[in-house]
Amino acid sequence: MTLQTDRPQLVARCLIEGGIVAYPTEAVFGLGCLPVHEHSIARLRSIKQRPEEQGLILVADDIRRLQPYLQKLTSRQRSLIQTRRQRATTWLVPASRNCPYYLRGQHDRLAIRLIDHPLVIELCRLTRSALISTSANRRGHPPARSASQVVSTLGSDIDCILAGPTGSARVVSEIRDIDSGTTYR
Repeated sequence: MTLQTDRPQLVARCLIEGGIVAYPTEAVFGLGCLPVHEHSIARLRSIKQRPEEQGLILVADDIRRLQPYLQKLTSRQRSLIQTRRQRATTWLVPASRNCPYYLRGQHDRLAIRLIDHPLVIELCRLTRSALISTSANRRGHPPARSASQVVSTLGSDIDCILAGPTGSARVVSEIRDIDSGTTYR
């Protein structure tokens, strides 16, 4: 049975123990785990029916939590990442040589976003980590916009749901390359 709670401390404990959790983000519910748990990422990919070649998004409350996975950022790159925009922006940033394949897929870049949702910020602080973040849905289905939709679409495949409202964004984050500025979504 999936634990559903409004207590970030319980969800953080689930993450630390290697669990897969759903949580509200700026526009939809996200599905995630900690990036250090390779077995959890494999399980998340299975739930999402997402191929290993595709990279994943890492979100964090602070850019320092993302640095171990990235090449050294220029001041311009750092400024772009830290500037809040009207629409949440996920940046494709050069991955460090040590960034695992299971995070970046076949790419030399990693997708990252500084999160702007208070509950996810709290999860990052409690776990002292960035989080894997992908929409809470199966491949080809619309993302869940509420905890009850997560339950009906993902059921007991996940371990925990942090109940709470999503942000006011109507659309998911855009994805942009940090160097070329190309928008992919």
